[in-house]
Amino acid sequence: EVQLVESGGGLVQPGGSLRLSCAASGFTFSSYVMSWVRQAPGKGLEWVSDISTGGRSTSYAGSVKGRFTISRDNAKNTLYLQMNSLKPEDTAVYYCRNSGGARGQGTQVTVSS
Repeated sequence: EVQLVESGGGLVQPGGSLRLSCAASGFTFSSYVMSWVRQAPGKGLEWVSDISTGGRSTSYAGSVKGRFTISRDNAKNTLYLQMNSLKPEDTAVYYCRNSGGARGQGTQVTVSS
């Protein structure tokens, strides 16, 4: 059974940082492109970032480029998202997703003073 479990969310002040993790199991993690997506209150799902199977190639939405960094540890079957210089508009539930379409339950990130 494919499982993706996100963690690391929370409440942070504007300008702060958080590091999200996504623990994967039930599939060959190293063979899948992985993504982070998010859903803000009252809005649809928004793609945030992708990382290639080996981790050498990454891409970002314009709204987070230069502030967020995606990475992965294939030995630990774990995906990460380092989020710096957080803004209130980054408030959302963050999900990890594999290229097969499986998605975790999400972790809440709230940016507020």
